[in-house]
Parts: sequence; structure tokens; C-alpha cells
Amino acid sequence: MASTPSPHTAAKAHLNSLLSSPVNHNKPSNLSFLHTSSNPSSIKLLHSRSASSFSRSISSSSTTAICNVLKTVESADISLSRDLHGVVSTPKPTILVSEKLGEAGLDLLRSFGNVDCSYDLSPQDLCAKISLCDALIVRSGTKVTREVFEAAQGRLKVVGRAGVGIDNVDLQAATEFGCLVVNAPTANTIAAAEHGIALLTSMARNVAQSDASMKAGKWLRSKYVGVSLVGKTLAIMGFGKVGSEVARRAKGLGMHVIAHDPYAPADRARAIGVDLVSFEQAISTADFISLHMPLTPATNKVFNDDTFAKMKKGVRLINVARGGVIDEDALVRALDSGIVAQAALDVFTVEPPPKDSKLVQHENVTVTPHLGASTKEAQEGVAIEIAEAVVGALNGELSATAVNAPMVPPEVLSELAPYVVLAEKLGRLAVQLVTGGSGIQSVKVVYKSSRDPDSLDTRLLRAMVTKGIIEPISDTIINLVNADFSAKQKGLRISEERNIVDSSPEYPVESIQVQISNVQSRFASALSENGNISIEGRVKYGVPHLTRVGPFSVDVSLEGNLILCKQVDQPGMIGKVGNILGESNVNVSFMSVGRTVKGKQAIMAIGVDEEPDKDTQKKIGEVSAVEEFVFLNL
Repeated sequence: MASTPSPHTAAKAHLNSLLSSPVNHNKPSNLSFLHTSSNPSSIKLLHSRSASSFSRSISSSSTTAICNVLKTVESADISLSRDLHGVVSTPKPTILVSEKLGEAGLDLLRSFGNVDCSYDLSPQDLCAKISLCDALIVRSGTKVTREVFEAAQGRLKVVGRAGVGIDNVDLQAATEFGCLVVNAPTANTIAAAEHGIALLTSMARNVAQSDASMKAGKWLRSKYVGVSLVGKTLAIMGFGKVGSEVARRAKGLGMHVIAHDPYAPADRARAIGVDLVSFEQAISTADFISLHMPLTPATNKVFNDDTFAKMKKGVRLINVARGGVIDEDALVRALDSGIVAQAALDVFTVEPPPKDSKLVQHENVTVTPHLGASTKEAQEGVAIEIAEAVVGALNGELSATAVNAPMVPPEVLSELAPYVVLAEKLGRLAVQLVTGGSGIQSVKVVYKSSRDPDSLDTRLLRAMVTKGIIEPISDTIINLVNADFSAKQKGLRISEERNIVDSSPEYPVESIQVQISNVQSRFASALSENGNISIEGRVKYGVPHLTRVGPFSVDVSLEGNLILCKQVDQPGMIGKVGNILGESNVNVSFMSVGRTVKGKQAIMAIGVDEEPDKDTQKKIGEVSAVEEFVFLNL
């Protein structure tokens, strides 16, 4: 029987056949998607930003996403040219830069490829150009939509975002078309922190308003009396790179600094004299609040009427993060009522904001046009960082700034596909159960399997648990490439344990358990005997299920949203809670009750299509037999 050639041998044979065949200058090179360093035959597979879209791409047509990437590799070709002596050479890649980039970055790109600097392209012009480009570098102004990837016709290999946020890049489309996306998250940290301090100090002393007044010919010393910073409490909401740098500078101004960030290590905060506190404590005790949180579904308009109502009257607000974290209409109302004395804003929900914006025109608001990263030094640093990432990607390399490119053998990815969804949802559930200001530092993932531990590749599952824990309240996009790096950056220790059980070896994993230690829980019943938040799940008929919460057994499909109720185990409870939800027009998709001892306590898990309003949740809590409950967004 003839032996099957290895992927590496097949790739070499394909290359040889190309060298002896007519040159096709119109077909792009895709060999950068072959990992040729330590393991020439492994393949870089891409997945989407969200687990839900990832699972859909797999389940919709039996691993469509995997097949798309394999087709990219299988159809790999090389655009070759021959010089006058017949020597074969590979043409330089074409790199389109659609927004201004620092000269140092451009020099690096020019040393590697042909650089086309075409600024202010319309969407139509970008689509017309992109089919001739191997790489695209953008800032926040260029929208890289699905239409752009379709117009590229498979040639575009990498999109580089010169900055942190990637809201303007369609990651799902990039993944489907086999295009790597990288960003530059570190180079503008100091510039953003300095701008935050500049807004803080200028707001406190009415610099912008008094400057405008003098230029209008006025001399109003008594009107623009400011406030001192010494001894005032500054709450930093989001204690990442920028937030921690702001804290250092604010300490130098004599301020008392507190911070809220569920992932910030307490010891790192203490090292610079910062106390980590809960969200509620931060906003209710601060004189100044500086925002450094990402824009995610969990933080969208998190500063709203309810939030402002809990603040100390006369608080001052600074935002150099993302405009969408503030409900701008609510902020105007808070300014008019005096709850918020002043605001200093560098970012807005819509940029540029409307010319007649009440917020921008408010006399107690200082505004700048998104200048957080706008220093010469930061611009050069970002340019170099993104240029290095793009050149590396075109060379087939990967870095921690890649946001959609894990590397997993296709057979492993195919087998683990449903468990990938389970792992992320367990992580997402677990983090929502955490409360308090101590931060998450230690996570343990326990796999039960009939297979030998050495034969079970759990890297992707660990990455997806990390993704579920970090992504809901962070702008870090987690995949196999950057999961461990991102967890380490946030002071998150993730350990794994593999337990052999007597089950069918046909399935790689019997169950996955996620434990978070040394934290408080919003739902005390999720705590195990050793005091850790503990949840467990398994895949049943291809669908992820939650099977244990703390010591309680449950059996619910991890779809939609979930309400967990701890109750006295007595008749009629399902009907009472179900009626409350029904009266509020909240559709129930499933219910499951688990208990430890008959007639004692039980947990009722209820699947709902949408989040019940506050009145409905209050009614559930008022049911006499309900001891505690929590709503969880999946």
C-alpha cells in the first residue's frame, strides 16, 4: 500500500510544481499561512472574536471555518518572477497605508515591501484598491468592512490597526477570508496618561474657559475660581496600562487614588499606593473619576442616570478611554443638576460629535478632539509597533498582538469545536459571579476525560476559558496566541488539572470545571466547600450544558440568558417564579431544579430570552422562599 505523503512533503511538491509551471502574477501568495519554523507541517487556523459566531461557523456546515482556512492553504500559490538570468524571485508585497503613519514605521515597511500611502479613501476607492494589496494599515478612521475583504478576493493577508481599538475592523469577515488582524496596544500608553492628567488639571482650574474668556476681551477672575487637587480622592475606573500610569502621576500631585478593575492584582496596585475597591465604592466616594475602561457590551453606557445618582454631588469626570461608556444625555442632565460639577472629555460616542451637541457646548465641559495618543513620540512608537507586526505577519510569524489567529491542528480543532463554546461560556458565567474589589487572581480549570492526560491538547480550551473571563470587561481580544500572555499581564494565574474518568474515549472531554479562588461571589450558592466559585459543564448532543453550580447539580443548556435562584425546596416554586416572568412578558426557554437534600435548599436554573427589568427581578427576590438569585448574560 502506498504511504500518504506528509503535509510538508506535499507542500514542497506543490512548490516544485509551481517553479516549473507558467508564472501567474495575478494570484497572491498564501504561503505565509504555513507555519514553517519549528513545525513545518502545522497550520495556522483562525477563529472569530466571539464564541457564538465561532460555534455558528462550525456547526452551520460541519466545520465551515476550518474548511475555509484549509482551502487557503490547499490553494496556496506563489506569485513568482524571473530576472534576466532566469533566477526565480518573489515580488515584494504591496502594503496600503490608508491613514497617516509615522515616518519611522513607513521606512520599516519600505524596506520590506512596496508601500502605497493613499489617505482619505472613500469606501468605494478602498474596495477598488484592495485587490492589489497584501496588507492594509489603518487607524480609527478607515472602516474595514466585509465588503473590503470580499473585494480583496483572497489576496489581503493582514490588516494592521495602528492603535488599540479594532471596532472599525470586521473581525468575523477577516477570519472567514483568512486575513490576520494585528494591533499596536502599547506605544501610546504614556501619551494617553499624560493627556488624562492634562484634562484633570486644566478642568480643575478652568483653563479652557478662562482662556476663551480672555480672548473674548473679558477679565473674570472671580468667575473661574478652581479647586485644589491635593488631598482629593481620584477614582480610576480601569487599572490597566493607562490607568496605572495616571495613578502614578496623580499620586505625585498629592491625590488619594483608588481604583476599580476586576482583574488588577491587588499587590501591583498597592505597590504604587492605590486601593482597589468595588465599582459602587469608587463612584460614591470619589471627588474626581477618570475613565480608562474599554467599550464592551458590559461597559456600554455604564455611566448613566442610575450611576450618576450614586455619585458624590460636585464630582468631576475625565474620559480619555471610549466615548460609549458614558450615556451622554445622562451626563448633560447630571451636569445641569449639579451632580457632576465638571467634565473633561477626549472621546465621544460619535466622532466627531454633532456641532450642536449640548454636551460639547456645555459651559462646564472641557473637550478635545480625541488627542489621547497625539504626541510625536507616541505616533512614532505606534508606527514602528504596527509596522513590525505587519512585516512579521507577512513573513508568516505571529505575535501577542494578533487578535484572531490561534494555531491548532485541524483535527484537534474539529474534535474540540463544541467544547470550545462550553469553555468560553463557563468562563463568562464564572466572572459574572464575582463581586467585590479584590480582583481575580487565580483560576483553576479541571478537565475530566477518559483519555491519557498527555494525549489531551487543552491549549485551546484554556484559551477559551481565559477569553470568557477577560473579554466581557476588557478590550483585549483573546485567542490561543495571546491567552497566556494576556492573563499574565492582568496578573491572572490559570492552572489546569486533568482527571481520568471511566467514560467513552470517543469523546475528548467528559466535563470542564472552572474554579475562581479568593473572591467574593454575587451568588453564595456557587461557592464550593473550599470557598471557591465553582461551576461545571459538559457537552450533550453537541450543545454545551451547565451541570453543576457549587455543590448543586443542574442540567441547563447554555443558550440565551440564565437566572439562578436559591430557594427553599418546596412545591410551587417553579410556578411562582414562572408566573412573575410571564406577567412581565419574559419568555422562559427552560427550567431545571437541583438540590442536595430533599426539603432543604435547591437551585432553580431558568433560561430566559431577555433580561427581566428591575421590577421583575425585585418581585422574584420578594418571593418568601427565594433566598438569593442572580441574572447571568451568556
